[in-house]
Amino acid sequence: MALTTGPRSLVTQRQVRGMTAAALVLAVLTGVIVWFAGSDDRALDEACGGALAADEVRTVLGDSGMDVTSGTEGTFGGDSSDSGSGGSSGSGNSGGSSLAVRCAVTAEGRGRVGVTIAGAPRPRAEHGTGELYTAVPARDTLPVPIGHGWSGLLATDNARRGDRGDGKATAAVLLDCARGGRSLLITVETTLRGATLDDPATRPSFVSTAIATARRADDRWDCGARLGKPVRGVGLPVNADEYEPLLGATGTCATVPTAARSAVSTARETARARAPREICALGARDGAPRYRLDAYYGPYAEDARAQYTRYGGEGVTPADKPAGRLGRSAYWAGADCPDGARRALYLIRADDADGDARARPDLGYERAALAAFAARSAEDHGCAAPVTP
Repeated sequence: MALTTGPRSLVTQRQVRGMTAAALVLAVLTGVIVWFAGSDDRALDEACGGALAADEVRTVLGDSGMDVTSGTEGTFGGDSSDSGSGGSSGSGNSGGSSLAVRCAVTAEGRGRVGVTIAGAPRPRAEHGTGELYTAVPARDTLPVPIGHGWSGLLATDNARRGDRGDGKATAAVLLDCARGGRSLLITVETTLRGATLDDPATRPSFVSTAIATARRADDRWDCGARLGKPVRGVGLPVNADEYEPLLGATGTCATVPTAARSAVSTARETARARAPREICALGARDGAPRYRLDAYYGPYAEDARAQYTRYGGEGVTPADKPAGRLGRSAYWAGADCPDGARRALYLIRADDADGDARARPDLGYERAALAAFAARSAEDHGCAAPVTP
């Protein structure tokens, strides 16, 4: 998903050597702050508005021969962001945080690190113009929580480990700020040549930049969030063939019932942890997909609801009320969360493209599974009891 909040200036460090003072003044006047000069080290240290964890990037990509691009726009604080607190209703108001930061570091032959930092909630004017936040891959594999006290995820879009693209992953860290219902979402896409997610010694490299940048962003924009501990190990995203019996599930599928009519008896799940996205994938005995349960918190809940506002359509949607039914085989629920955060959103949808779950939906089971999933997740996150359909 791309941040779409107005004009951007992404300028390489090589290009900026010829930039004149007049051009710098123009950039500031247009609300875009870009500053590069001198060496790779100087450009790296100033990237992402000075919030990029440069030392971690050097550890991951090496300390020479790097090409740096960076752009910063918008604000996070004062009237612009404080007006977007919006309580916990999830509907928001005309305010919001317009902060949108991007930077990327490429080391030829070694890899690339791309970073986005977005203030949340976004201004309501943006809800109809495009996707609000950088997404984490969550279709073929399930993102795993970073843990260690962080609200974060590690994700990959590689369906099979060992693929040529196995050295690519996305890490996201959400900082819930101390006041005003604001938050910062830091998303880092890392590609490492010759690396693999299968190697537990290498895996922390895919989250280290996100964690360290989150610490710097917390200080840079006076967020005051509760920060986690150092991450020395992280799990693997869950593949499609990693299903287990649903009975006895202890992770994100815990408490979700089985269903004889819908042939639901297996599950793919991740560990229970403080993560802004949670998924429970339900399947038949052989693991064939049946239903998918999703939980969205903070910016991800805001973005999911904004999609219904953006694309419109008939009927009531999650953008309109806390709970209800979507189409032939889907329901949603909502829960108010503490500290003025966006209302959490929970969805159940048929996951077998042309199968029985869509053709002959078991609506009673869908409501029961959603209620169990939402109640467990809301309790883990300290949210109120969900409103269910």
